[in-house]
Amino acid sequence: MMNVSPAIVVLGQNSVTVARQIITVLPGATLYGLEGRTSGVDVSFTNFGETLRELFAQGTPLIGICAAGILIRTLAPLLSDKQQEPPVLAVAEDGSAVVPLLGGLSGVNDLARRIAEVLDVKPAITTTGYLRLGTTLLSPPPGYHLANPDDAKKFISDVLAGAQVKLEGIAPWLSDSKLPINPNGDLTIQVTERLVTPTANCLVYHPATIAIAISPPIDDAIPLVQQLLADAKLEKTSVAGIFAPMTAAANPAIHAVASALGVPARFFTSNQLESLLLQGYSPAQAAAIAATGTSPLSSSSPDVAIAIAPQPIDPNTIGQPRGRLAIIGTGPGGSQWMSPEVKEILKSATDLVGYKTYLDLIGSLADGKQRHESDNREEEARAKMALDLAASGRYVAVVSSGDPGIYAMATAVFEVCDRYAKPEWDTIDIHVAPGISAMQAAAAAIGAPLGHDFCAISLSDILKPWSAIAQRIAAAAEADFVIAFYNPVSKERTWQLAEARNILLLHRTPDTPVVLARNLGRPGQTVKAIALDQLTPESADMRTIILVGSTKTRTIKRSDGNLWVYTPRRYTKE
Repeated sequence: MMNVSPAIVVLGQNSVTVARQIITVLPGATLYGLEGRTSGVDVSFTNFGETLRELFAQGTPLIGICAAGILIRTLAPLLSDKQQEPPVLAVAEDGSAVVPLLGGLSGVNDLARRIAEVLDVKPAITTTGYLRLGTTLLSPPPGYHLANPDDAKKFISDVLAGAQVKLEGIAPWLSDSKLPINPNGDLTIQVTERLVTPTANCLVYHPATIAIAISPPIDDAIPLVQQLLADAKLEKTSVAGIFAPMTAAANPAIHAVASALGVPARFFTSNQLESLLLQGYSPAQAAAIAATGTSPLSSSSPDVAIAIAPQPIDPNTIGQPRGRLAIIGTGPGGSQWMSPEVKEILKSATDLVGYKTYLDLIGSLADGKQRHESDNREEEARAKMALDLAASGRYVAVVSSGDPGIYAMATAVFEVCDRYAKPEWDTIDIHVAPGISAMQAAAAAIGAPLGHDFCAISLSDILKPWSAIAQRIAAAAEADFVIAFYNPVSKERTWQLAEARNILLLHRTPDTPVVLARNLGRPGQTVKAIALDQLTPESADMRTIILVGSTKTRTIKRSDGNLWVYTPRRYTKE
């Protein structure tokens, strides 16, 4: 079955609309568009063949909004093992046809049905077994694992030739299909979570009915769980998930077991387990019962409980995942400065928290996300909201422009964690994803003014006194640092920039180069160089980053009248 987010590949702008329709049912999909012919895509490419073959080799499901022949000819050199092929589909440019081409064993027909449904067309499925039997035995639905796929080809051929099938166990997708089910059939399909040895005339499906519950502290968790499964003669591919009390959400042993078994970890709040704990069950037993609704099996470990549900478990509907909070930097403006890591986080996140202007900057990557907008000055409230959302099991992205750790939301989040220390925040997985800072972008736009030692100072005296700011400006100027000024001027603060210039002029010549960069990466971007004695409050606003050169910073006049500004790496002896 498909377990990787698909890539939707388009060659022209007319296909983008259809692609966006498809993404509504495949929200994790990445839209690839041909450079120069498409806009508003997630990834631009220049070589169609190389891009397609690279994605295919990585096992990425492919949806090409183009002619089927182009996809076939492009991927033909890579076709070797149908067991390993990812789904590949061709969709007509106008959305009138959905044709599954490859990946019958990895869910291509199910994917085709989902896409066709949103496009309101009938998928062009040609798989004989699927058409005649109403199901694909080699590609069971989520919640079931085929133990012996090598026996399936002959099994299916025998069924299509008229053989009857005896069904042992419960699986509605089989009993409701067109399979010729007969209690006395020569062929057998067995549905069980128990360890069994398949035979040539028997297909074995393991349903995801086993819940493993863990209550830390626990040592050697992985071998212990493996031994408990073996003792109970249970098949590990029938494990649906690892379950635990919410207080253990940050425990690495739980996530290690989940990773080893390839299943999610889910957690229950104290309220969800309270009644079971009051009945005398251990935390592990209570979590196992909450996951399955059935009593746990007897276990030799008090910290691990195993229970078996009557039907496959969908862990996404039980408990909640460990909350995740990513504090991301989008760069100063345009998407071209946004890192691949940040784009991946934005695609996966469920909630976006931030200043409206910054949320608007991420464009289509915000589609389908819950937006939580707030004023740019409400940083503490925004951090609290983000942490509370993450503690409820959401994947929250706190969006900053530039780099989140430079005068931005990363510090605000950790300040709030430190100041209020709510126990539920301790369970959250917090991650900071860096971005290109405004000072880096400004420097790159005009040369290399940060080419030697430099520092950054915020001129805002909202969170620190002006006396401290003035002291730092004087110290940095005396030490001959290039200085990047953040937050230089606002409607309420105008005099600070003039005062900063006056301090600098005590240590710098009036003609010292100063770079003014405004609206970096956004419409109306301007980057220019002036002399230090020309720097006035009217020169800047809150969208401006200012770089003040050192005594060594130089300018190069260009033939078009503009300047390069750079700071030499080598100090010459005087």
